[in-house]
Amino acid sequence: MKYPKRSQYKYAKSRYRVRNWAEYEAGLQRRGDLTVWLSDAALDAWRAPPSGKPGGQRIYADIAIEAALAIRMVFNLPLRQTEGFLRSLVDLLDLELPIPDHTTLSRRLQKLEEIQFQRLATDRPIHLLIDSTGLRVHVGHLRRPPKNRAWKKLHLAVDAHTGEIIASDLTGRRTHDCTRVPALLSQIEHRVIAVSADGAYDAASVYEAVQSRGSGPPARVLIPPGRDALPRPSPALKEKNRNVRSIRALGRREWYARSGYSRRGMVENAVCRYKTIIGRQMRSRGVAGQRVEVKLACGILNTMAEVGMPESYRVE
Repeated sequence: MKYPKRSQYKYAKSRYRVRNWAEYEAGLQRRGDLTVWLSDAALDAWRAPPSGKPGGQRIYADIAIEAALAIRMVFNLPLRQTEGFLRSLVDLLDLELPIPDHTTLSRRLQKLEEIQFQRLATDRPIHLLIDSTGLRVHVGHLRRPPKNRAWKKLHLAVDAHTGEIIASDLTGRRTHDCTRVPALLSQIEHRVIAVSADGAYDAASVYEAVQSRGSGPPARVLIPPGRDALPRPSPALKEKNRNVRSIRALGRREWYARSGYSRRGMVENAVCRYKTIIGRQMRSRGVAGQRVEVKLACGILNTMAEVGMPESYRVE
């Protein structure tokens, strides 16, 4: 019996090799480096300035709470162990800094202001990749997690060139993916030249949100339409009609390769990195704390991506 060639399989798994293996290996080693560096600006802003309002004054600024929570997520520590880790760290650095206790960290987590993602300094237009995944919710003091464990949906928007997470949103599990695209686009200030997503985002509201963004030329929308999709005479669905005609002429697999839709795998890679490094469940029980936790996690992943990311190519 003669077996078919690898290229003849409908969904054959591709093989990839890394070009910058030496740099990527050094970056992976730097991720485990325990060297801690605190800038003078961070030390000066560690204590909160007096608010002038009656009552107890804040001791710690938001940057101190954010730094403590980031250390907690990187090393996967409970709040009490995070407090002890910071106290020992201050003693090793010979600094006189007040360390927030675990109750302060838990309370201030829900009141942190908007957290900005760290972005690389570039003016290059963005090819945006969008996808969503599920994160499990903290079950409290239950001895055994329930069978139908509650979970929430995390929406991510990733830069196809750098692999950075540039926008995120946390919603309930019953929220449709296509309804959160306007909220993700509103978090992005740079110019977007293309948006790629899977078939769950094939909705008129997504095309309208992309076209209404900015004053320049509209971005290319790369969303595979349904099998029986037909061109529709609507200005808002211009990009969808273009995809339908291209797939009819080239075929779906060839359209994936030529249009650039195959780069959407990078957002799935970001989801995998999130669940591998940060975890598959959230530590906070309240919605406000969960939203802050997701923002902090995305900032940590961006910092790791800046240290080193692989540059791979497909092996035919």
